[in-house]
Amino acid sequence: MDGNQGHDPSPDGLPEHEERARTSTPGPTRGERAVRAVDGRLPLAEAGKELLRKVFPDHWSFLLGELALYSFVILLLTGVFLTFFFIPSMTDLDYHGPYLPLRGVRMSEAYASTLRISFEVRGGLLVRQIHHWAALLFVASICAHLLRVFFTGAFRRPRELNWVIGVTMFALALLEGFSGYSLPDDTLSGTGLRIAEGVLLSVPVVGTYLSFFAFGGEFPGHAIIPRLFTLHILLVPGLLLALIGAHLTLVVVLKHTQWAAPGRTNRNVVGHPFFPQFLARTTGLAFTVGGILALSALLAEINPIWRYSAYRPDIAGAGAQPDWYIGFIEGALRLMPAVETGVLGHTISWNAFLPALVVPGLLFAGLYAYPFVERWLTPGSGEHHLCDRPRNKPVRTGLGAAGVAFYTVLLVAGGNDVIAYYFGVSVNSLTWGLRAAFFLAPPFAFMLTRRFCLALQARDRARLLDGDETGRIDQSIEGGFDGHHRPVPAAERYVMLVRDAPRPDEPLPGAPRTERIRAALGTWYHGDRVELPATEQESRAVTAVLTDPVHPPRSAVERPAPTGGRGPLGRLFRWLRPRRRRGRGTGR
Repeated sequence: MDGNQGHDPSPDGLPEHEERARTSTPGPTRGERAVRAVDGRLPLAEAGKELLRKVFPDHWSFLLGELALYSFVILLLTGVFLTFFFIPSMTDLDYHGPYLPLRGVRMSEAYASTLRISFEVRGGLLVRQIHHWAALLFVASICAHLLRVFFTGAFRRPRELNWVIGVTMFALALLEGFSGYSLPDDTLSGTGLRIAEGVLLSVPVVGTYLSFFAFGGEFPGHAIIPRLFTLHILLVPGLLLALIGAHLTLVVVLKHTQWAAPGRTNRNVVGHPFFPQFLARTTGLAFTVGGILALSALLAEINPIWRYSAYRPDIAGAGAQPDWYIGFIEGALRLMPAVETGVLGHTISWNAFLPALVVPGLLFAGLYAYPFVERWLTPGSGEHHLCDRPRNKPVRTGLGAAGVAFYTVLLVAGGNDVIAYYFGVSVNSLTWGLRAAFFLAPPFAFMLTRRFCLALQARDRARLLDGDETGRIDQSIEGGFDGHHRPVPAAERYVMLVRDAPRPDEPLPGAPRTERIRAALGTWYHGDRVELPATEQESRAVTAVLTDPVHPPRSAVERPAPTGGRGPLGRLFRWLRPRRRRGRGTGR
């Protein structure tokens, strides 16, 4: 008997049990082959792995950006629905719809289609109101997110570009809101367009050309609604989508900032991974935002355009108020006295040009420039990944409070007629009071906030020295009282001591004037502080916590030559490289 007894050879010479084992091993499925084919051309697997390992801080303030994102998603979904039924035309027609008070009224097709959405399309009014509430939430959440970033110093290196993107998104959100607010062509939105025409006409020399181009002729023309419609549904949303993508990409590449706490340093990120903890939380937030917006649209009426009637250039509604995010421009227009100047045959209307164009321009210019100005005034140029407590930056916090006060005064001024009516005061007296507040409120808010921050620092110092009161009091035989204190918990002590407080540079003798100015401004900016008591060991620990992260270049074996810089853009390009340039020992 030969050695192959009981094992009949297969046609290819293998024993039968080996043949069965080989044929029983399943090959890759069609789906696996498709995934491998796509992953071989795009770095999806590595990017997905990077995203799943992404760590998100667990503090509630970091969810403000998520609110903006989800409100924007709801805006897109509801906007697509409304686009199916809205007609962006200014052609006149007589209304014969179901809303009886407007039967037979002459109106534009845009206004008639908005009425049709509200009263004839099933669910149209609900979707319209969800869209409007989502727009308000979108702008409000961007504002709150920018304030959080500003007051905590999260705009510092290496995140200056993300701050610029955020401010640009805020400006585009204002433009998107105004263009959408103007589309129904009712009396309220038409009044806003009439104001916009006056602002364009106030531009020296070229104002009439700008107005003619925007409106397609003499106001109101027949082109402004179609052009605003294109702007509202195509151009601005496309720019917002691109900026949101760039913003989120930079967040992944540069990592989040975080609040100081034990175990958190300037070189790590502590929090929850994207999957499953953060994904569950953010999904819940998304559904919560959608539910609250739907409930608001169901219970709270907003922008009832049927009550305003169709727009006529010879009619302006009393008590007309824009949405709150445009209210500061309206307030600036109402506070500015009527001033005109004739120059070389041209009339310059300062009462429209200054408040509607110069004031917002200066506001956004200051927002864009602030991170770079602070970096210029701050010694050193290291990276910052720990959030500042607002009390530890009195001047920055005071400037932010002054900006909020400035914005609030203008917002209140935008409704001065309604406020005067409800409170029974003179409109002129209220306007003069708001003019005074325009100049006095910001510096007062700055000084008060700065002193408040220093007082909070002094309280931290007292707590570090004496501890916290326990509430227990002992009375001595002589009748004196003595309170008991307990040491500050270690975690709170860590938070108090870990603060970035750079010392201003002193200019060298004979330094250029620019350096002397920079040193003087830096002393004013960083000089206000209350020194906190810390042991030598604690001081060394704080220095180690605030040490800049190091980004060593990869070895020549892993990557032959870097093609990007060592800054955030260089790290972004390196992160987006194809997988085949990152693989180690895979044969790719």
